[in-house]
Amino acid sequence: MSAAAKSVYYFGFYLYAIGIGLIFIPNLFLKTFQLPETNEVWIRVVGILVFLIGFYYHQTGKLNFIAFYPLTVIARTVVFISFIFFVALKFTSPMLIGFGVVDLLGAAWTYMALKKEK
Repeated sequence: MSAAAKSVYYFGFYLYAIGIGLIFIPNLFLKTFQLPETNEVWIRVVGILVFLIGFYYHQTGKLNFIAFYPLTVIARTVVFISFIFFVALKFTSPMLIGFGVVDLLGAAWTYMALKKEK
């Protein structure tokens, strides 16, 4: 497995963990990260979506689907920038930026691995 494939493959496990937390223990998860608790189903829906995006990452890394890797760099960078805007606009807690940082670090890992492989 190439370095770029590993970066995407392992990022899938991070997304699995976040997804499972949002599906099964959403309020504990939200409270831990200083985000507002909810009893609405939307948070579990987001959990399913995050879990399934994790599945895409995990499988494309495992199957070495190279065309997907640069797309993840763009998407994860957009996540980071979006989370900064959400915090700047006071839509949410600054803790959300922490999740964005993980996305940005993952994007950087994939980007560097892709550059090295060329």
